[in-house]
Amino acid sequence: MTTNPTVRSICLLRLSAIGDVTHMIPVVKSLQAGLPGVSITWVIGRLEYRLLQGLPGVDFIVFDKNHMLTSLSQLRRSLRRQRFDVLLQMQLSFRANMISRFIPARRRIGYDKTRHKELHGWVVNEMVAALPQYHVLDGFMQFVYHLGCEPVMDWTLPIEQTDRDWATRHIQPQQKNILISPCSSHPLRNWSTQRYAALIDAIKQRYDAHVILTASPSYKEKSFVAEIVAQCQSPVLNLAGQDTLKQLWSLLSLVDLVISPDSGPLHMAGAVGTSVIGLMAASNPERSGSYQFPQLTVNKYPEACRQFLNKPVDQVTWGTKTELPGVMELITVDDVMHRVTQVFDNHHK
Repeated sequence: MTTNPTVRSICLLRLSAIGDVTHMIPVVKSLQAGLPGVSITWVIGRLEYRLLQGLPGVDFIVFDKNHMLTSLSQLRRSLRRQRFDVLLQMQLSFRANMISRFIPARRRIGYDKTRHKELHGWVVNEMVAALPQYHVLDGFMQFVYHLGCEPVMDWTLPIEQTDRDWATRHIQPQQKNILISPCSSHPLRNWSTQRYAALIDAIKQRYDAHVILTASPSYKEKSFVAEIVAQCQSPVLNLAGQDTLKQLWSLLSLVDLVISPDSGPLHMAGAVGTSVIGLMAASNPERSGSYQFPQLTVNKYPEACRQFLNKPVDQVTWGTKTELPGVMELITVDDVMHRVTQVFDNHHK
């Protein structure tokens, strides 16, 4: 751990993704609590900014990865007269490492050598302590410890009343409200539309719940949700592509349960304190599953390692993905219903 009372300005570089920037909220709160008066600038992706916009005490520089040259030019102009005490280089991709070279900072703190890739070691001059097996959020917290701060596990985001009102309109107060966000950024992390439909019908039959489906506005995700709806025997509320990230954050905070694969809404649900069932077979939930509700995860990752990699999970390199065709079929409808009953019948909440 490094203590340095002269840290007055910090630049965070973490562009994506929604789940990861959700984990960054307590990082910001921890730095603000441990370094009173510190100035924080965050270089963030365009989509992710829509969720984090208005986070108190943070100046954002929005970086559009789809327009690299224009965004690099804007970044240089924004920082022309600035030199940070500290850069926290919290993304390992080649693109992020390249972008970091345009950020002037005295101390350039990155990950330890065991995690270096994509020329990360070339752009940092200080490293956080090694962490052999870790959840993504714990990996982020290494930067907090390195600067001599203690974790503040606070995910509070500023939300407008209009967004809260939008969310409230879609809740049925006399029923259990269950939100299913079925799409991940990687299609091989997605469960099948048939099983989602069968799950919804089973939930409806057992609890007469109000089921809400959400997804991004992309054609692929809206089509995926439409396929689920078409196969359901019971009515559901399809909000795919109709909500902003702030509205989704509000909606997640009002429902009784969320069901999702490894995706941004999985982590957003945990951040607002709503019970969330993670459907995990394509990635290790101990690394990228729900931080707040690990006990509700349907964890088929060990089985995926045995069946698809021919190795027991303890012999698989930490962070290895099993994003392979058919891997999510290891999760059955009964597996998920078992977790649903755990929430509602065993008074988990």
